[in-house]
Amino acid sequence: MESLKAKDYMQTKPITFGADMMVQNAVTKFLNSHQLGGPVVDAQGHLIGWVSEQDCIAVMLKEAYHCEQVAQVRDVMRKEVLAVGPDTSILDLAEMMMGQKPKIYPVVEGGRLLGVISRHNVMQAIHAQLGTCFVRQARV
Repeated sequence: MESLKAKDYMQTKPITFGADMMVQNAVTKFLNSHQLGGPVVDAQGHLIGWVSEQDCIAVMLKEAYHCEQVAQVRDVMRKEVLAVGPDTSILDLAEMMMGQKPKIYPVVEGGRLLGVISRHNVMQAIHAQLGTCFVRQARV
């Protein structure tokens, strides 16, 4: 089970955001995907922040009240982001996710975004591993 790695189960084409993107455009991307949050990247694909649906809600309320769109992703994104490497074990990741930690992590190597991995992806990996355990046990 220790051989299961984030790179084997991560989403390689997550939705991403630019810091200068308007929050309303980010919301549209969220509504058209199943991601709860996403990496903010620069033009070279380096991770520079993280924005979530929750981060956008307060801004949306203010903008709806004033009927104007002024906030950019840079205004609501978190700059300190918990990230994992491609060789992070699924077991370690599962333990990290059991607390109040993020439900989705960017997978980064050398500062560049490779993908994201969610609790759903971690459950898929563990479920697949358990399936092979039960098959082996049935043969014995």
